[in-house]
Amino acid sequence: MDLLPTTRRVLDHRLARTQTEGRAPSVAAGLVRDGALVWSRGRGSVDGAAPTTDTQYRIGSITKTFVAVLVLRLRDAGRLDLLDPLETHLPGTAADDRTVLQLLSHTAGVASETPPPWWERTDGAVRPAVTDLLGADPAEQLTGRRFHYSNPGFALLGAMVARLHDRPFGEVLQSEVLDPLGLRRTTLMPVAPHALGWAVHPWADLLLPEPTHDAGLMAPAGQLWSTVGDLSRFASFLLVGDDRVLPLTTLEEMREPVVPAGADGSGYGLGLQTRGGPYGLVGHGGSMPGFLAGLDVSAEAGLAVVAFANATSGPDLGALVEDLVDAVATAEPREPEPWAPLPDADPELLALTGPWYWGAAPFAVRLQADRHLELVTLGSRGRESRFRPAADGRWTGLDAYYRGETLTVVRDAGGDVTHLDLGSFVLTRQPYGPAEVVPGGVDPAGWRGGGR
Repeated sequence: MDLLPTTRRVLDHRLARTQTEGRAPSVAAGLVRDGALVWSRGRGSVDGAAPTTDTQYRIGSITKTFVAVLVLRLRDAGRLDLLDPLETHLPGTAADDRTVLQLLSHTAGVASETPPPWWERTDGAVRPAVTDLLGADPAEQLTGRRFHYSNPGFALLGAMVARLHDRPFGEVLQSEVLDPLGLRRTTLMPVAPHALGWAVHPWADLLLPEPTHDAGLMAPAGQLWSTVGDLSRFASFLLVGDDRVLPLTTLEEMREPVVPAGADGSGYGLGLQTRGGPYGLVGHGGSMPGFLAGLDVSAEAGLAVVAFANATSGPDLGALVEDLVDAVATAEPREPEPWAPLPDADPELLALTGPWYWGAAPFAVRLQADRHLELVTLGSRGRESRFRPAADGRWTGLDAYYRGETLTVVRDAGGDVTHLDLGSFVLTRQPYGPAEVVPGGVDPAGWRGGGR
């Protein structure tokens, strides 16, 4: 469904403000709703004309999200475990003992940048080996306990991906992600038409060209170039998944923050920044000399926004992305999915619905589509979760406290349900009853009046 003309006008105006107030030679942005690019706009000049959805910009650290997708593909294929030390797959670096999970989530405690020279403005040939990415000192920063952003950490992950595939990083990315998703204008080096990167003088309306080097082994930290068209397709993939690359369940895992969120609700998952806010934005920002970029998705609103500028600093693309999402979500809120009854009734599942008790605390089980069960509290507070059926007749928690936990229906010798076992917690049909299934037993005198 296309956007209303009034909504499009708001988006156009907000982009124009970013280009003018941010003093950017050009900006470009696109908005995806339910998988379709429904709005895009370019402002300023690239090669004498406004940028289009096919104009390449350098996307900087959004590259890290592509790297994370490659790592999770290896995990899903059984080639590695996220708790593996890096040395298991890429030995000989100063981060040998740091885990893949720690590097993906920036909790490995390694340095933010490489040893000199400044990698973003230096040809990658000055660092020909992975041992050059961190030097001898990994810069200990409370490993596993604190978020500490690391560019060389993702360069090491890119080198690990290349080693496990026995191919250069760029070739792996092309065959494993870019080709399946149809991202034909996402490349390691610019391909025309592309924007040039500029620095804008802070006190005069003058420009200085920025260098465009091949970062070599540091490429996985921020090398990629892309377009509004391509990055919008990638954003759609991050929202709903694609079994040729990663299923939705793995992408949902990537969105979960690994370290506690900050006071502003922001955190970091597996190659994705979690920004919080009213729409639960998740994505990544990017910056390289001459370029800024942003990508955020909201599963709640069914929206994704990508934005680019060819300026080293100035435009606030993070604010732009948030404002574009808010403008559409406010003016044209997403309709909920229509309710429909189950296609048929399973008597055994239906018999599980209704009130249950954890001790004396009241809960209820609801039956949803696809044989999913939902545990909801009937009290003032309690642990709620959804459960999907497993092949062995049990259910697996999908969210909240019981995510990954097992729900088992326990029956007596005659096949009648006696209780539910939820990670060893027992839920019964009556408060603390029947007594014979309650761990620790129940006082034989039962419920009584008075306070003694």
